[in-house]
Amino acid sequence: MFISLGIKDLIDILLVAVLLYYAYRLMKESRSLNIFFGVLVFVVFWLFVSQIVEMRLLGTLLDRVVSVGAIALLILFQDEIRKFFYSIGTHPRVRSALRFFSGEKKQSHTREDIMPIVLACLSMSKQKVGALIVMQRSLPLNDFIRSGELLDARISQRLIENIFFKNSPLHDGGMIISHKRITAAGCILPVAHDLSLPKELGLRHRAALGISQETDALAIVVSEETGNISIAFRGSFQLRISAEDLERILTEDSF
Repeated sequence: MFISLGIKDLIDILLVAVLLYYAYRLMKESRSLNIFFGVLVFVVFWLFVSQIVEMRLLGTLLDRVVSVGAIALLILFQDEIRKFFYSIGTHPRVRSALRFFSGEKKQSHTREDIMPIVLACLSMSKQKVGALIVMQRSLPLNDFIRSGELLDARISQRLIENIFFKNSPLHDGGMIISHKRITAAGCILPVAHDLSLPKELGLRHRAALGISQETDALAIVVSEETGNISIAFRGSFQLRISAEDLERILTEDSF
């Protein structure tokens, strides 16, 4: 018995494969991979029983479990589902299309806006002063801004260094820069719990990775232990970059 496959069927199979692949990636990053495989085995068994073998009684029971289980899966994987739709909404092509239809323009940053940040990071790196600076891009960071002290100050190298000075009351939190202004400092940021992160990376690095996973912001970290400068963006790190690389990245990007 041969099964005829048309173009529509091939596209259907391809879309399901892509969906499963992205679901696998999300589960792997969130340490829910075993649950994902368990759900996948159950779905395959359900399809086999109800569609191929056509066991009516067992198939009916599994149909009831699936109808209720869909709600349970939404609750169980709510963080992963949220992250999945967020990754779609923040995709560069999607954001470009939204800007085109809404008439929104990218914010352009000049060298005068960027150099105080680069020089401050270079100075703190030499002195091994820990720092965490979050650069807002297209998505607003209002919830995180409200968790800190509102400043609304001009971007200044001296101000950045004073905020992250070891005896400063705001040095432990994150600084958020948006619309060419230092909007807030001492902000509480989400912490990433990825097991793949090197053990030598501390809480600042995990907070930088966390904010880059939940938003499209770019986070700059200066390590208090080594003085190394790192960048977290879209859930990944660029570790131990130079001041020249930092300037290039901030110049090429727009926030």
